[in-house]
Amino acid sequence: MKLVMVLMLTALPLYCYAGIGCDIIENLMDMTIDPDVDVAEYMDKIQGFLPDEETKKDIMFMKQCFFQQSRETLEDVSEMKQAILGSSWCDQY
Repeated sequence: MKLVMVLMLTALPLYCYAGIGCDIIENLMDMTIDPDVDVAEYMDKIQGFLPDEETKKDIMFMKQCFFQQSRETLEDVSEMKQAILGSSWCDQY
């Protein structure tokens, strides 16, 4: 799980650099990290980003993994996300 999280957060500056938009990515990450957003609500909000059923299953699994983390871990992930999104890669967008 931690490897998936690190890889996902590492890819954020590349999305920003490509001009896709940090706001969309930041909102998705906030929903993913937020333990108050349940899986059904999460899946409804990101439906447009899911190309197939296999991806949908993987995203549901990932959200479930975040539910199993402590509040402290989720706060650390949020801090790391802010550091990445506040980097010079995303400042341009």
